[in-house]
Amino acid sequence: MKRKMVAVMAAAVAAAAFGVQPAQAAMQPVAVVKSPAKARAMWLWSQAQPAAVVAWANKQGVKEIFAAVSWQPGKAEVARLQELRARTKAAGIRLSALGGDPSWATNPRDAVAWRQRVSALRLFDGVHLDVEPYLLANWARDQASIASSFLSMFDQVRKAGPEPLEADVPFWLATIKVGTRNLAEEVMARVDAITVMSYRDSGSAVVGVGTDLLARAQAGRKPVRLAAETQPASDCSYCTFAGRSQNALQQQLTAIDAGAAGYSTYQGLAVHDYDSWSKIS
Repeated sequence: MKRKMVAVMAAAVAAAAFGVQPAQAAMQPVAVVKSPAKARAMWLWSQAQPAAVVAWANKQGVKEIFAAVSWQPGKAEVARLQELRARTKAAGIRLSALGGDPSWATNPRDAVAWRQRVSALRLFDGVHLDVEPYLLANWARDQASIASSFLSMFDQVRKAGPEPLEADVPFWLATIKVGTRNLAEEVMARVDAITVMSYRDSGSAVVGVGTDLLARAQAGRKPVRLAAETQPASDCSYCTFAGRSQNALQQQLTAIDAGAAGYSTYQGLAVHDYDSWSKIS
């Protein structure tokens, strides 16, 4: 999804600006272990056929799918989501509604309206927000006020429906100060779990950039997923596993599980996204 890759680039730029550098060769590689991998999750932004999606999820050990739900889904989209729900339920796979736009950070009412429509469908086990305020044009200029509104959005969305709430966050989120705390701590206090966009091109590097939030989450016993990118990223070659073979990718995903295993907060790995991942041979 083009918007998502813009977010990857923005995260890379922001990380550099805050002194967070991509992991280099000096980092010791994480040994690949043969023990069963943690349960996988994956993003599904497209309207791919439910049968193919669930077949792929089963093959890859995916136990949760974040399925995009549009602002106001029509009959065809609802029918597809109903089929996806039926197939995921039969396969023992959780289904979460995926949505978000940078503008929701400053217009929480839009996020609330979306969530209310999602909850009314009664199809989902959870709600997964992908709201990235640092993509807003005025982020650098109005960071404090945007951060405050961003947190208000979580407060309001949490009250708007019964499903557990999870959020995508960049690995450098703790570098943004909010009063005496930081934005990572404030977001984690408002959600049930986070998925860290720890996009790098090796298992050791993914773990390396993800450890800050894994460690911070332990105080609140907040579940954390790390994430791997499989979409091509021409402007950020170290942010993605694109171009690897499926076997090589699986080795790196297993390495991430091994490297993060020491954190009680680690709940597994999410892969972005179905369309790019399923095309890797």
